[in-house]
Amino acid sequence: MKGIKQLFKHTFLYKRTTILVILSNLLFVIFNLLSLVLFIPFLEIIFKKTENEIANAEIVLKPNWDERANFIEYFKEYFEFWKYEFVLEAGQMGALQFVCISVLIAFFLKNLFRYSAVYHQSFLRMAVVRDLRRKLFSRAMYLPLSYYSEEKKGNLLTRLTADLNEVEIAVVSTLELVFREPIAIVVNLAILFYLSPQLTLFSLILLPISALAISRIRKSLKRTSQKGQEQMSELLSTIEESLGGIRVIKAFTAEKIAVARFDNKNIHHQNLITRTFRKKDLASPLNEFFGACVLIAIVWYGGGLILDKSSTMDGADFITFIIIFSQFLRPISSIASALTYLKKAEVSLQRVNEIIDLEDPIKNPVEPLQKLDIKDRITLSNVDFGYEDELVLKNISFEIEKGKTIALVGESGSGKSTIADLIPRFHDVINGEILIDSINVKSVLKEDLRKLISVVTQESILFNDSVSNNIAFGNPEASKEDIIAAAKVANAHEFILGLENGYDTNIGDRGNKLSGGQKQRISIARAVLSNAPIMILDEATSALDTESERLVQDALDKLMKNRTSLVIAHRLSTIRHADEIIVLKHGEIVEQGNHDTLIEKGGYYKSLCDIQKVV
Repeated sequence: MKGIKQLFKHTFLYKRTTILVILSNLLFVIFNLLSLVLFIPFLEIIFKKTENEIANAEIVLKPNWDERANFIEYFKEYFEFWKYEFVLEAGQMGALQFVCISVLIAFFLKNLFRYSAVYHQSFLRMAVVRDLRRKLFSRAMYLPLSYYSEEKKGNLLTRLTADLNEVEIAVVSTLELVFREPIAIVVNLAILFYLSPQLTLFSLILLPISALAISRIRKSLKRTSQKGQEQMSELLSTIEESLGGIRVIKAFTAEKIAVARFDNKNIHHQNLITRTFRKKDLASPLNEFFGACVLIAIVWYGGGLILDKSSTMDGADFITFIIIFSQFLRPISSIASALTYLKKAEVSLQRVNEIIDLEDPIKNPVEPLQKLDIKDRITLSNVDFGYEDELVLKNISFEIEKGKTIALVGESGSGKSTIADLIPRFHDVINGEILIDSINVKSVLKEDLRKLISVVTQESILFNDSVSNNIAFGNPEASKEDIIAAAKVANAHEFILGLENGYDTNIGDRGNKLSGGQKQRISIARAVLSNAPIMILDEATSALDTESERLVQDALDKLMKNRTSLVIAHRLSTIRHADEIIVLKHGEIVEQGNHDTLIEKGGYYKSLCDIQKVV
């Protein structure tokens, strides 16, 4: 029920289109019924009544309201009277022509309104899915980095694709479930009671049998569907990991291992989805079979009523009843199918809502302070940080004066990158505080804080777009001259001009058409163009060859000039000239000072320099 309410909420954002769908479906139900029942009353008179019977019809059938017990009885007799009057006046051939033309018009209007419903539904289903996909993707973009370190990307991809496909199907089914099929059932049921209350009650007693069987299938389907969607997440994660690590797979000739891993998850997914399809597809034939059983029972029981001379039902009424009842089963069957789709969509909506409803633990302040520049210094005071129960950083305290360069060194896992993530609030400290000019970073809007900071990471994160758009990624309004100027500062201008289309060259997925040094220099150009006063360089040269490192390091020196910089480095030769070096070990500061001072101390930093043969 919650899933239906949510679908309605999204659907009725487009009120005009939704109302058109509802009206079209309503008119479809009316003309569908008319196209079937127009034949019988007239054909019975045309082919079965003699001219004398028709001529005497007025005497026999003309109703008198005072003599009738209720409106239904009066209406039924008046309709009979009108039929005979019409045939008597138009003649049997004229009546036949009228019936044929009327039925043809009814069929035309029925299909016209059916197409009208489908026409508007085609927009509605995609609009709802588009809105949900945008909402889901937007939420994913604003989730903290901690989410992506704990969750698989394939899980999110499944929600954006397979789960939303289930929702798309359910949008149409929901509108028909609520606004078409119940109306069709009520109208058909009213006519069935009009024809024979006794036979209608008998048929309704038999219908719950099929409903019970279908409901059991739907419950089982929901469980299997949920397992299938979860397994799809595993499958997409395996694909994403394998494609992302294709170089490693080929380097270790591990293609067979990768394919075997994929086959294992693919077969498991196939088995689950096969079971889902089988359960879903079982509902329709079962419903049809039980419907046939009910229909046969009605034929047997109704035939007995006609053979019983005391019954008021005649052959024409019985044929009409059978035709209407067959149409009565169709919306019931459609409701069963729609509920099946809704069960699958409910699972998918739950999975989508798990992401949409996630709260970002990094909150903006209620009354933010404005911070557009750094005037004095950045201060980390008694900072603790950890994941779950394990502390990664313990009592970290240091300052970065404006325009100075501070370097963080230490073994892998000592907490260098974590410190760099805390300043722009990718994570929040557990204890202590981080200040910029005596203002706590938690008192500033995240957007304003991050505009003060540019980040260059070890892995160059580029997008499948042109060189120009990658450089201007954080500043899309930048002019061509500004982009070229940033590229020159980053030592990237010359190699960019040598590309096939210069600055308009598409660099491929993750920039894979470029070398490591070229990708890094474009990343630096992007940071230059942002013109942020604070720079964070996270091992920006550690993955480069000597020549690329020289070019990149030169670009970094230009970038850091007159900026407040925090540099994380494994290659200690690149940070010898830092104003201050902070040495970390197991999440704690063990030494602090410039290069010469730390060498003279002969401590942990000197041992790291000795290993790298740095004097």
